Amino acid sequence: MSEKPSVLFVCVHNAGRSQMAAAWLAHLAGDRVEVRSAGSNPGDAVNPAAVEAMAEVGIDISAEQPKILTVDAVKESDVCITMGCGDTCPVFPGKRYLDWKLEDPAGQGVAAVRPIRDEIKVMVEGLIEEIAPEASK
Repeated sequence: MSEKPSVLFVCVHNAGRSQMAAAWLAHLAGDRVEVRSAGSNPGDAVNPAAVEAMAEVGIDISAEQPKILTVDAVKESDVCITMGCGDTCPVFPGKRYLDWKLEDPAGQGVAAVRPIRDEIKVMVEGLIEEIAPEASK
């Protein structure tokens, strides 16, 4: 892994789970981690329920746009995390691949998205401890 680890979150539409995960990682790890997200078939916009759920915890993802998954995005990432949606990433030696089994928030209201948001936060916190723990004081 490089001096500053990079993580790519992938889900089909890049509109819910991967956007929330990327936002949590950027929020919690700050500049200690480089963060990307993408999808194999990106949607037109980020899921409004995901935007609302993240806003409730003080994280604004309203300006984010779903992005297409590219080979370069995978090549440039140390860790590639699919979000339990059956998406596959191109496989390159030396990369770490994880699949987080998470319910799809598509078509659900904010009440159903909140537990997914909270589950993602816990998973992201564990990832940060593993790849970019804070330096000892």
